[in-house]
Amino acid sequence: MTPLRLLADIGGTNIRLAWQDQPDGPLHDTRVLPCAQFPTVDAALSAYLAEVNIATPREAAFGIANPVTGDAIRMTNHSWSFSQRAVREAFGFERLVVINDFTALALALPLLTPAQLRPVGGGAAVPGAAIALLGPGTGLGVSGLVFPPGSSLGVPLSGEGGHVTLAAQTRREFDVLGILQERYGHVSAERAVCGAGLVDLYHALRRLAQRGGKEISSAAQVTELALQANDPLALEALELFCGFLGSVAGNLALTLGARGGVFIGGGMVPRLGTWFDQSPFRARFESKGRFQSYLASMPCWVIDPGATPALHGASRALDIAGTDP
Repeated sequence: MTPLRLLADIGGTNIRLAWQDQPDGPLHDTRVLPCAQFPTVDAALSAYLAEVNIATPREAAFGIANPVTGDAIRMTNHSWSFSQRAVREAFGFERLVVINDFTALALALPLLTPAQLRPVGGGAAVPGAAIALLGPGTGLGVSGLVFPPGSSLGVPLSGEGGHVTLAAQTRREFDVLGILQERYGHVSAERAVCGAGLVDLYHALRRLAQRGGKEISSAAQVTELALQANDPLALEALELFCGFLGSVAGNLALTLGARGGVFIGGGMVPRLGTWFDQSPFRARFESKGRFQSYLASMPCWVIDPGATPALHGASRALDIAGTDP
């Protein structure tokens, strides 16, 4: 098969890659490579092409965990920076489209099947209504999909909603956010609702307790302590994490009028399994005073990351982008 498109989903921790031989075709040779193993995005792309032993495809599309506002890209949660034009010229791509990774994921939402989604409460989606999307991983991605008249696949929203200011709802949360504010100044949603944020929540609770707990450095350690060892501080950190995620998701759903549903992407929530379903997420999602019943009707789903939907979304971006100047 002749490669037509190189597709990449570039996060702060991993880069996922695949190629297609035709638009809407199946993904071939999907790989997940740790970003830290490569000094540049060019090096990661070259390593992938050599590993799967294909010629450089004519077209490429990248979803990247970063705002895309011009030719220069400098990642928020990783050291890579590059010029889109330079990458296109280095590899000889006829076309290169670079978009935010959650914009790419939003483009893939209409393509997802029920088997790729796990429901977390709510009623039925309203066809044609706006859809909300967010998800914690290395950072906190936020997007959405709106459906102008005559549009069946929707128009994605590109923004940086993960960096909105995070608000406390309880005294305990106020105390925890005070500790984060000492460290970071502005406490965005991403400061608590991401991998590093879960670690910070755990250590803030250790400080408030003035006893116990362990020195940990990864979200996986907190999750293991909580779900395997039933560690009280780790469990509370995970509950705070899910509660904050619910508040942010509810804010986004209200802002967009997301009666088409709320999708949760990213790598963290799927790893929590069914524990997430009984976490504070759904109650906090609906806890918006006079608009509780409005939110209670909205369905939420957790996306199975194994389907690599953002790669399909990147391919869709090539279909709708037209020709590069």
